[in-house]
Amino acid sequence: MRNKSVETLLQGLDILIADGNAYMRRLTRSMLMNLGAKSVKEAADGLAALETIREDDPDVVLLDWDMPVLNGMEVMRIVRSPGVFPRPNIPIIMLTGRAHHSAVTAAMRAGVHEFLIKPTSPKALRERLMSIVFKPRPMMQLGELYVPKPRRAKAEAKAART
Repeated sequence: MRNKSVETLLQGLDILIADGNAYMRRLTRSMLMNLGAKSVKEAADGLAALETIREDDPDVVLLDWDMPVLNGMEVMRIVRSPGVFPRPNIPIIMLTGRAHHSAVTAAMRAGVHEFLIKPTSPKALRERLMSIVFKPRPMMQLGELYVPKPRRAKAEAKAART
């Protein structure tokens, strides 16, 4: 994919950064702007994030796990409630300092589309955004969970092409 079309695509996205740390919000905003994003909103806590999702209808949310009022996992439980929350399908990237495997697993079970460890790089952020935009995964009910449809395994994808 050429950088020009990626830039054009990012310019059209409305992105919400939900992070309790003002410095991390500024750093993430700066990376997004350098990648071409024009519309970036911020929320300093989980409650503000929910209000912004309801009122401003962003295209993508970058969500920190550790936030005041409601943490990222509490926000996920509320957002991923079809029939209760107005945007249960919104793409969410968990951007957090929690690097252990159990955190990644818990976030994926909560319904995040992508997971990034802080501090992240512009390249990693760009790749996750492109994954959401160019390879969107529909949401599905999986028992009690409402999650993005799992990616197909490489072997399965290769077999499907032959």
